[in-house]
Amino acid sequence: MVSILRSKRGEGYVDVVVLVLAAMLCVALAIKVFPAFVVKNQLDTFAAELAREAEISGRVGSETTERASELQTQTGLYPTITWSRTGQIQINEEVTVTLKTSVNIGLFGDFGSFPIELTARAQGKSEVYWK
Repeated sequence: MVSILRSKRGEGYVDVVVLVLAAMLCVALAIKVFPAFVVKNQLDTFAAELAREAEISGRVGSETTERASELQTQTGLYPTITWSRTGQIQINEEVTVTLKTSVNIGLFGDFGSFPIELTARAQGKSEVYWK
């Protein structure tokens, strides 16, 4: 027992250093990847609100363009917006909006960084009857 207490091999210290290094790498990865999930959530909300605006106004036009610019200033996202149709949409006809943007994730700045394309899609039915 005395020889064990006097041993100065230091294996425990090496284990602790490796464990701390691995934990810090996991934390760094989580910090870089988590914002991509936040952007995806914002993009889904963006698409849902644009689809709702098209439902209420009954068309894809100035109202939806204005709402898109409001949402862009609020969220700071500037996605590519694609509509399944434009102009007036008769009651109970479907319209789909697709938003695409890319987010860079990676650990060490530009090294190991790569873009991920995020896509959000929302669908709705017009609530306006056009004569």
